[in-house]
Amino acid sequence: MANKRSGGGLSPVQQAAKFLGVSVLAGAVAAGIALPAAGALGLAAKGSVEGFDEIPANLKRPPLSQRTTILDNQGGRIATVYSRDRTVVELKDISPYMQQAIVAIEDSRFYKHGAVDLKGVLRALNRNAQSGEVSQGASTLTQQYVKNVFVEEAGDDPTLVAQATQQTLGRKIKELKHAIQVEEELGKKKILENYLNITFFGQQAYGVEAAARRYFSTSAKDLKLEQAALLAGVVQSPTRYDPVNDEQEATQRRNVVLQRMADLGNVSQAEADAAKEKPLGLKVSKPNNGCITAVKGAAFFCDYVREVFLTDPVFGKTKKARAKVWNQGGLTIRTTLDPQSQESVQASLKTHVYKKDKVAAASTLVEPGSGKILAMGQSKPYGYGKNETEYNYSVDAKMGGSNFGFPTGSTFKPFLAAAALEEGKPANQVYPAPYEMPYPTSVQTCSGKPWINQGGKAKVENEDESEVGPYGLEEAMGKSVNTYFVQMLEDTGMCPVVKMTDKLGVVQGNGTKVPEVPSSLTLGSTGLSPLTMASAYAAFANRGTYCTPVAIESISQQLGGEKKSLKVPKSSCSRAMSESTADMINALLSGVVDSGTGQQAGLTDRDNAGKTGTTDFRKNAWFVGYTPKLSGAVWVGSATQKVKMVNITIGGEWHEKVFGGAVPGPIWKDAMAGALAGKDSGSFNPVRIPEVERPREEDRDDEDNGDEDNRNGGNDNGGIGDIPDLPDPSFSIPEEWTIGGNGNNGGGNGNGGNFP
Repeated sequence: MANKRSGGGLSPVQQAAKFLGVSVLAGAVAAGIALPAAGALGLAAKGSVEGFDEIPANLKRPPLSQRTTILDNQGGRIATVYSRDRTVVELKDISPYMQQAIVAIEDSRFYKHGAVDLKGVLRALNRNAQSGEVSQGASTLTQQYVKNVFVEEAGDDPTLVAQATQQTLGRKIKELKHAIQVEEELGKKKILENYLNITFFGQQAYGVEAAARRYFSTSAKDLKLEQAALLAGVVQSPTRYDPVNDEQEATQRRNVVLQRMADLGNVSQAEADAAKEKPLGLKVSKPNNGCITAVKGAAFFCDYVREVFLTDPVFGKTKKARAKVWNQGGLTIRTTLDPQSQESVQASLKTHVYKKDKVAAASTLVEPGSGKILAMGQSKPYGYGKNETEYNYSVDAKMGGSNFGFPTGSTFKPFLAAAALEEGKPANQVYPAPYEMPYPTSVQTCSGKPWINQGGKAKVENEDESEVGPYGLEEAMGKSVNTYFVQMLEDTGMCPVVKMTDKLGVVQGNGTKVPEVPSSLTLGSTGLSPLTMASAYAAFANRGTYCTPVAIESISQQLGGEKKSLKVPKSSCSRAMSESTADMINALLSGVVDSGTGQQAGLTDRDNAGKTGTTDFRKNAWFVGYTPKLSGAVWVGSATQKVKMVNITIGGEWHEKVFGGAVPGPIWKDAMAGALAGKDSGSFNPVRIPEVERPREEDRDDEDNGDEDNRNGGNDNGGIGDIPDLPDPSFSIPEEWTIGGNGNNGGGNGNGGNFP
């Protein structure tokens, strides 16, 4: 029976025997040498040979994961992201000092032995036996490279990493067999190159190029003698010899490497001694990883690009497959982001809404006709600290936004108007539009089952008691008269509006369709995202053709010395309405910024159009507008829907009441002006809005008398105001809650303040 030490574990002799059994036996098998002593070491030579032969001959060498660079549409860097910070370089681009230093300290006989260094094994065996412990290993650089390949293949899976590094006989033999294969296939220089690119140097740096930049802010090619010695010394234990956190330990280790280089004749003793006297000379560059480091406030856009990659099937059939490609990295992603537009959006947001304010603002700009996202920003920076957020308020939940989006208020009205015009309603359509009225008794839906205003409880009113019709469409749009559009919905039916919003890509923030209830389809009580709104309005600018939003123009990937292009998602464009309908909407919305509720947003030097929106209790305010070549949406409000924007200071200015034209409007104006500076923004196709045929005075009197009965019992408790305060921006709305209120579920009037 083998002797054990009193403290447990193997004796020095047994440890040495085990070491010899693992290393020498496997090496001997590879060389075809029989070792009768193997049995005496507790290893069945026959069984070991069979196990050795059963190991697959081919070592899978996955491309090394590298950093990914995200660029704007001009080629400027937005951010660098990576699973592992690595830049693969060729051996000729690695300092000779570095090559010599790593060989000297890790495997000085590298160029003299095969995959297994039998002489090194015996030397280690002797030293370990003398010290009474396994204090020195005998793995060659080739074996270490193979081990690193196993670790690289394991990725970030902790179980697979543990399996790749476990100290077992089976893994060691597997490592040795693959080392033999690698020696035969690659040769010494390529093995050294691969090793220097794959190994971990601490401080999140994988490979010598990343390490050179991390510790010395230089390239691997330009490493000096003392710098190379330091990096070579770190490899054995990146934590113990970390020069950033333990200068003394790192210095001692560096000097050991320098002396070893002198002993081997790589450098003279004088050169080594001179290098030992030098300070470490660190010039550390901090890791610059992730969207949080994005320039020009583009962190949320950067995060959106990542979400697109991880969710779009064009990059892989499964989420796991897409994640694997993303983590491998080596990607150069050229995006649609326009630096001029992005700078303008972020500057405008910073000017008008402070990050410390009780409310936040988000804005997105989209190019009509292409769907390209040119800018995306928000007032609260990307991060995890106070007055920061990781939620992207510009996009839907599946892309990193809130679970619901934000109620849009009257910015939804142009969708209804477009649907009515498509159904043949005249552009000078007149409705009585009283100050206050019940929702219609019933409204037809796509299912054929009408929506019913049970008991006539659901009511709607205008922003001001002076807003009493009759009105034509142009005036009603300019003043954003709620009752006018409710009557238009009754006349048109819900299904044409649903079909229109479907064609315009309008879905709730949670990805579901807009519900068929009057408050949603007239007064915007449904939550949508700024990207959705900007893209939908871009169809008006594009004379009726809607294009799905896109963020990526091209992607190239360089792995394993090969460069290839990847397919990217393309915008899909389709007609949503006739050109004549779009032209009429453009004329109507031009009036909004010219003389209506959006005057504070209007651009004076080019054709532009837009619509304001303010929701229940002033918890959300919007402006969505466009020129023929640029569309943009701005939302202002509380992500948790808790803040009522009355008697509030935003961006250093006090507001008694916030309107869509008062805060979002100026943000939009400044953002668009800067984005379009020096550019031709084109012209709308001019159309004439027909004059309104006013009713006779006696008819007007009759209508007024009839409206008196509708002016009592008004309230301001419907729509989104009925939803309880919610705890965080990732909230979702339970199905049993009334969205917008339809009277069937006690939702009140479904409006209660979806103001202009």
